[in-house]
Amino acid sequence: MTTCEKLWWLIKEGEEVLRPERRSSGRMMFYKSARVEYHPVGVVGAIVPWNYPVHNVLNPASAALFAGNGIVVKVSEHASWSAHGHMRKLLDAALAAVGAPAGLVQIVTGYGDAGAALVSGGVDHCIFVGSTAVGRAVARAAADTLTPLTLELGGKDAFVVTDDADLDAAAATGLRGAFQSCGQNCAGAERFIVHEAVVDDFAGRVAAVARSMRQGPPLGGARVDAGAMCMPGAAAKVAALVAEAVSQGATLLAGGSVGPGPGQFMAPTVLSGVTPSMALWREEVFGPVLAITAYATDDDAVALANDCDFGLGSAVFAGTSRRARAIGARLAAGQTSVNDFATTYMCQSLPFGGVKDSGYGRFAGVEGLRGLCVAKAVAEDAAPLLMRTSIPAPLRYPIGAGGYEMVRGLIRVFYAPTWGGVVAGVAQAIRGASKGGGPKAPARGAVAAKDE
Repeated sequence: MTTCEKLWWLIKEGEEVLRPERRSSGRMMFYKSARVEYHPVGVVGAIVPWNYPVHNVLNPASAALFAGNGIVVKVSEHASWSAHGHMRKLLDAALAAVGAPAGLVQIVTGYGDAGAALVSGGVDHCIFVGSTAVGRAVARAAADTLTPLTLELGGKDAFVVTDDADLDAAAATGLRGAFQSCGQNCAGAERFIVHEAVVDDFAGRVAAVARSMRQGPPLGGARVDAGAMCMPGAAAKVAALVAEAVSQGATLLAGGSVGPGPGQFMAPTVLSGVTPSMALWREEVFGPVLAITAYATDDDAVALANDCDFGLGSAVFAGTSRRARAIGARLAAGQTSVNDFATTYMCQSLPFGGVKDSGYGRFAGVEGLRGLCVAKAVAEDAAPLLMRTSIPAPLRYPIGAGGYEMVRGLIRVFYAPTWGGVVAGVAQAIRGASKGGGPKAPARGAVAAKDE
């Protein structure tokens, strides 16, 4: 769904985003026409994770191609089969359909050394989506070649619920934010900050649903709500974080165990009484865990939400949009959804990215598409037959006796805060101009004779 929305937005609005953009020419250059042109950077590199193997390839590839670039996508080693078996065929067919060069999109598989080679191998812009630790290594490697970067390094999104919020809506949306794809989302709801007056009600609602969720492999035709964790060992790691939080005082309301049966399953889990001192609160869980803590005032909610090294997404549910916006404006995050969750990512005109350990730069949206271009500033005469730049005689080299006085006058003409200052500037500029230019440069023949 998100990939379709991405393609629709590019087709609908992408050309307008990349057209030359008129800018104001300012006060001194009033007779100029100023614009920004967006030119392709050349070759884009993208290092993408395993959790959305279709979107994580098509998202950067479609934007890079639309902006006029080629692209090399290094997929996770865990997504090698789907990348070469399916995405390669899809991309080849799409390129052939429009008569584009077959090699305009390249897919690279391998481990860390393949990603390192991409960063240091001459791409003109690199997008990395992954962990903060690896992101720092990518930044260090890119520094050697001054390769521009966009880093999306995960998150631990805050989900604030006020005392006057619609709890039915907040609970339903919160469950989706926490448990979609078994919580294996960079922009997943991981920290639920709920007002103390409604925290028990909210916790009871989400726990009841979590306990009723069906889990198992869907391939046999069974209707399930949650599947497996993708990575070996991930379920056990998540379970260990939950167990540690319980040992430190959190209350387990649902789930908490690995299972059912063989495989990499982690039951949808709800905990209350989670505190910022717990690893579950501070580390990106990347699993089906809905962790709840209570707060007393809106200031407390903001402080709790910002007490985190990550700052990717956020959500605020409140009785009024005004209150939700006021809280959301104070959250240290790259995006905020008001009375909803992660809808900023479905609005593909909006940029996506974070602050703090969640990285920097933006992909998607206007900013992301233009970020795959060189923003080139251009200025030219707006009406060259009527007016164009001409260096006055006192300012031509060698500078005349009145040159500096004329410049000081011009500054006052254009930037003095009062009309009196403007008039004084006009007089000063005229005095400087009346003193004439500097000594004329000797003729070319005279210079040659002097040298001889």
